[in-house]
Amino acid sequence: MKHLFRNKAFVLLTISDVLQNIGIWIRNMALLYFIMEKSHHNPVAISLLTVIEYAPIFLVSIIGGVLADRWRPKRTMIWGDILSFLSVLLILFVVFAGYWQAAFAVTLISAVVSQFSQPSSFKIIKRCLPDEHVSSATALSQTLMSLFIILGPMIGTTIYQAFGLEASLIGLLVIFAGSAAVLAFLPSHVDEAADRAESASSFTEELKEGFRYIGRTGWLKVLLVVYVLLALGAGLVQPLDIFVITERLMLDMTSVQWFTALEGAGMLIGGIIAAVIAGRVKGSYLLFAGLAFLGVSTCIEVLSKWPLLTGAMRFVTGVLMALAQTVLMALMMRQVDEQYIGRLNGVMTPVFTGMLLIGSGLTGWYMAASSIVAVYFTAGAIFLVSSFVSIKLPAAKVPVEGMPAGPTAAPKGVMES
Repeated sequence: MKHLFRNKAFVLLTISDVLQNIGIWIRNMALLYFIMEKSHHNPVAISLLTVIEYAPIFLVSIIGGVLADRWRPKRTMIWGDILSFLSVLLILFVVFAGYWQAAFAVTLISAVVSQFSQPSSFKIIKRCLPDEHVSSATALSQTLMSLFIILGPMIGTTIYQAFGLEASLIGLLVIFAGSAAVLAFLPSHVDEAADRAESASSFTEELKEGFRYIGRTGWLKVLLVVYVLLALGAGLVQPLDIFVITERLMLDMTSVQWFTALEGAGMLIGGIIAAVIAGRVKGSYLLFAGLAFLGVSTCIEVLSKWPLLTGAMRFVTGVLMALAQTVLMALMMRQVDEQYIGRLNGVMTPVFTGMLLIGSGLTGWYMAASSIVAVYFTAGAIFLVSSFVSIKLPAAKVPVEGMPAGPTAAPKGVMES
């Protein structure tokens, strides 16, 4: 891991990522509690938060991906933070004036900006890190994300309960300003490649070229199938999680937080393990094992009436899924042409989100017509199918740290949106 912390660009991106994660959880928890209070627990107002969060993925993601491929990544990320800062500042004044509905705009703007910033961050990492260090970088990123799944809600809740919405928004101002200042110190050469790559191609032509790139790259089509299956299965079980706790385990509904924390802890440990074993185990083995175990554990979880068994399944699933996600990201960063990273992210993200929402929309009807066991077994079968489909993805090892990456096979790799 030493080589990563000697890389100035990676260190600065990591600091910015930490700040952004803190900001996301402060925003999420503060707006949830604030709107619950102001709307008198109106479910329509709460559901609107989810719609605002997901809508930009469908409406802006592909546009953001194309523009991220055209624009300079460093400048794009800095301007994203500046615009977020200005928008929160404006919304803060409006909320002070008594128009609490303006709080919805914080989520909308943040969701839109992320569709430009995320692919830009990928491009910088690909330019600044050699292939043999990518697996360690993605493992560290996975570890940080898992850590914030555990700590983020506590941080956001504590700040809101202690200081209220205004203080939370002021905190966001500090975070966005700090992130922009950190990114300003990124080496100037991260934008040089963008200048050389600029062409007279129109936006529409570049969008079409992105779809052609996916169409002529066999492994991306396989990846798309894996993503569709994963999202559909996750969508089926995600809304029913609380019913497993209350109906199968006969626990109070508030106990769901502990099982979520167990899964988050598993993901945290999985990210650490991924960083340690990078290059020692074939990535395809980790991916297959993670997806296959997810299918098996989904079935065991719905049959279990023992909290310890259910908790153990959640924990181990978290570990293996963290390993699988690290493999997905590492292969994407190594095998996707830099000029297509933004567009690829812009296609995969809405596909995954769309299938997730379709699964969530169907699960209520499916459970009413059958049972929760039938729904979970269906999702488990879908996960198992995705594990066998993933066998067609690259079998190359994640490179050994400190050694040059070997030649890669014909393009068949994977990515994570």
